[in-house]
Amino acid sequence: MSYMAGCYPGLAGKRCKGHGRAEWVFPALPAFYRETLQNGENMYKSFLIKYAEIGVKGKNRYLFEEALVKQIKYALKKAEGEFAVRRTDGRIYVDALSDFDYEETVESLKKVFGISGICPVVYVRDEGFEKLGHDVVRYIGDVYPDRNKSFKVSARRARKNYPLNSMEINVELGAVILDAYPEMRVDVHKPDILLNVEVRDNIYLYSEIIPGPGGMPVGTGGKAMLLLSGGIDSPVAGWMIAKRGVKIDAVYFHAPPYTSERAKQKVVDLAKKVAAYAGPVWLHVINFTDIQLYIYDKCPHDELTIIMRRYMMRIAEHIAKETECLGLITGESIGQVASQTMASLAATNEVCTLPVYRPLIGFDKMEIVEIAEKIDSYETSILPYEDCCTIFVAKHPVTKPNVNVIKRHEENLHEGIEELVAKALETDEVIVVHD
Repeated sequence: MSYMAGCYPGLAGKRCKGHGRAEWVFPALPAFYRETLQNGENMYKSFLIKYAEIGVKGKNRYLFEEALVKQIKYALKKAEGEFAVRRTDGRIYVDALSDFDYEETVESLKKVFGISGICPVVYVRDEGFEKLGHDVVRYIGDVYPDRNKSFKVSARRARKNYPLNSMEINVELGAVILDAYPEMRVDVHKPDILLNVEVRDNIYLYSEIIPGPGGMPVGTGGKAMLLLSGGIDSPVAGWMIAKRGVKIDAVYFHAPPYTSERAKQKVVDLAKKVAAYAGPVWLHVINFTDIQLYIYDKCPHDELTIIMRRYMMRIAEHIAKETECLGLITGESIGQVASQTMASLAATNEVCTLPVYRPLIGFDKMEIVEIAEKIDSYETSILPYEDCCTIFVAKHPVTKPNVNVIKRHEENLHEGIEELVAKALETDEVIVVHD
């Protein structure tokens, strides 16, 4: 009697001649279960959530897992259906408790930072190897109508009292699949189908891993203030920092009547694009018109952009400190415009005591646009509504500003600038932006 038949007496007598191993012939599959599988994805009632970086954490790993569970629950509030999210044995599962929209659910999960892969899973009760063989054959038949493919079985036996080890499960289930579908073939190096079989409290089958955004769960990396304009760069910068687990607040400098309400709404819409990944964004709208006009009247025009940026950074830092942010975020990239040369960035940084994070600093424009298209912010960013930076830009801005010269010219503002900054802070309109 073979090892398999000894473990499962019900299999005795069903062994066929093979090449040094048991080969098992299974009777025709029953017709049940088919009615729920006509649309393919309806068979899935659960998802295994894979993460990457969290897995290398030490004793505090559970904190990151709990944060990821929290973000998943928040994201699924926007999806049709009721779900339970559970964390067990180093795994996170999403179980549908009601009818749900598969595509909508997957799209919601694809926007949760910390998720590296989303695996639609079929649960199977452990009722013996013969039953498992039936379930695997049925799974392959339902998921892959075209079975002229190569495959590999990758078993993981987390429950060590299961009578077969991982390699034996691989071999025997491979034989079962080949018996049921002779047109299939084994390829252990680059298979078309990688069938994962995880033996735990139940047995889990999955063969698809839908890529997630990666990164770390939002909220595990503190909070920072994004200077959000209506352009392409700043929403991408906010998205990139949020991907590292940072909660995002934002400040937008509005300049009515030189910038319209449509320009303001454009920024709100861009904040929504960031919020789709980062969660709710507290957007601070500051009326910057009087400050800009005062700088325009008192300072050399070739230094307008630098001096305006310095006051934007001062105001943004003030709000950041009041809201317990740990840094500022900008979408600046070296050399992209006059205010983003090394000398200009140094002049801008000089007024800040908080760290300034510039995730796009080494990116070219096409690389930034590629990410903007990926996160669906690009089409909004290119809408033709001017922001305050473009309205008051100098014809020939200085590209190598001297900080001492800039500070000397800022002394021209001494009489009224502090009062104008205080008034600007009083105009702070906070909009809580959700996806």
